[in-house]
Amino acid sequence: MTTTNTTTPTSPPTLDQVLAGMSASLGGNSVPRMVQLAAQVMPEMVFRHAQDSGFAMPKEDGALAEETRTLLLLGIALATGSHCVENLVNKAKAQGIDDAKVLETFKIARFAEATRVFNNTVPLFAKLAGEQ
Repeated sequence: MTTTNTTTPTSPPTLDQVLAGMSASLGGNSVPRMVQLAAQVMPEMVFRHAQDSGFAMPKEDGALAEETRTLLLLGIALATGSHCVENLVNKAKAQGIDDAKVLETFKIARFAEATRVFNNTVPLFAKLAGEQ
């Protein structure tokens, strides 16, 4: 008995489909300005960014839960001064992540930055402690 492969190859998504998917992941909010502009002047960057997102945060078989990924990304955005904070808060809300978890993420990011500043005091404190 022979079987016939009835699956058809899927077409790659269009730019509009990728943008719609990004918007949906943000709770239906607009995609970030950088994505809007890239869609106009360098659409291939939008596709690359979507691919990179899927690589970093696979929908299936990832080691971290989607909620954890979103909170981790939010914490990094807060700590690095990224313009993505608002979009990531929208994403957290769309995923139903409660406010207490979002606020704890802020506290962790704040502590990480405070620790960086504190660590930068080594030369200052060493000098004041009389070390050469």
